[in-house]
Amino acid sequence: MFRSPQRTLDKIARLQARPLSFAPPASLSRSATVSLREVDGWHVYEVTPRTDTPVRHVVFLHGGCYVFEIDPVHWRLIRNLVLEAGVRVIVPIMPLAPTGTASLVVPRVADLVASVVATEGADNVSVLGDSSGGGMALAVAMELRDRGVPALHATVLSSPWLDISGTDPRLAQIAPRDPWLAVPGTHAAGALYRAELPEDDWRVSPLHGTLEGLGPITMFSGTRDILNADAHRFVPLAAAAGLNLDFHEGEGMIHNYPILPMPEGDAARAVIVAAVR
Repeated sequence: MFRSPQRTLDKIARLQARPLSFAPPASLSRSATVSLREVDGWHVYEVTPRTDTPVRHVVFLHGGCYVFEIDPVHWRLIRNLVLEAGVRVIVPIMPLAPTGTASLVVPRVADLVASVVATEGADNVSVLGDSSGGGMALAVAMELRDRGVPALHATVLSSPWLDISGTDPRLAQIAPRDPWLAVPGTHAAGALYRAELPEDDWRVSPLHGTLEGLGPITMFSGTRDILNADAHRFVPLAAAAGLNLDFHEGEGMIHNYPILPMPEGDAARAVIVAAVR
């Protein structure tokens, strides 16, 4: 699907004609309490433990190149967080590109996170994003800092997409070993999301933003993932900015391995649980 821009754009067009459901699986309600509310026209799900009242709260931003809907594997991750970390997970269903563009979505998500911080306190709120949602999570953390919102309890990035330009020289080295992603198609999807913004705008490529003043960050990246190039550029930038970065690199792991049903994913999810709990 990502081999060429046209393959990706054709897939997006088919999904626009026949959108997939974003609703959580019915089985989720058997193990957690699921509620739905509307926030300024967006559907926002809340998934909470059935027993204890959670102290910690996580806003989850799903991946999918900004153009694909939340997936059942995301809902499984949410279920794990609720049951294992005992947290409340807030899941905004953001409009997909080209309707939902960065200049619209990033401040709207920041509004949502800020509202949770206002009621629960920044020390009790984390943002977790995977893939494109990871890039969005870092951009949202930057937006919140610029608004003067206190640093969050944690920002967790699973295989984050931190530079949509597709120009890193390491991409050509990694691409032949990546069974999932390819630059041509992801670049086309990223163009729909950035819309009027340049590729180096921090809202779409947070690698180009100012990192100082962000709270603790936990990041995962596999060496067979083209986005591993972004992770390797981010590590020294984070160090120069004085960030508290906990970086986990999965040798031989593919894109988004922390949310996949595999032993290495189980180990990564245990780290995520500890970070948000």
